[in-house]
Amino acid sequence: MILSLAASVVITAAATTDKAPQEQYKNLKVLSKDISSRDLQGIMADDFEDGLGVTCNFCHANAKDGHGLDFVSDAKPEKEIARQMMRMTIGLNKKYFKMKHPLIGSDALTVTCTTCHKGLAFPDGGAPK
Repeated sequence: MILSLAASVVITAAATTDKAPQEQYKNLKVLSKDISSRDLQGIMADDFEDGLGVTCNFCHANAKDGHGLDFVSDAKPEKEIARQMMRMTIGLNKKYFKMKHPLIGSDALTVTCTTCHKGLAFPDGGAPK
């Protein structure tokens, strides 16, 4: 009886200490595939919303059913441009500031979206030509 009770306590403890699986995001090409929800939301809010003064629909297409956004879709060219800009930012931090593993969203970055954009979607202040 005691052995059975002890076994159930150990099994219950092991089951409750296992981490829940991370939410898997689809179609991430620059950001880590195992990024946490908190880190992803931080990047979207701090780097894009604040850094470029845009909302989600600037890069993300509307869902086909008309409700919300399709975060997986690559239908809007702005999404690929954002990826290119993230790669450029990582490259600048590596090459000129000798960062070994720069990560988008890190406070350690010297060059960020805001460096050039300063809260504007287009750094020169105008829409693309």
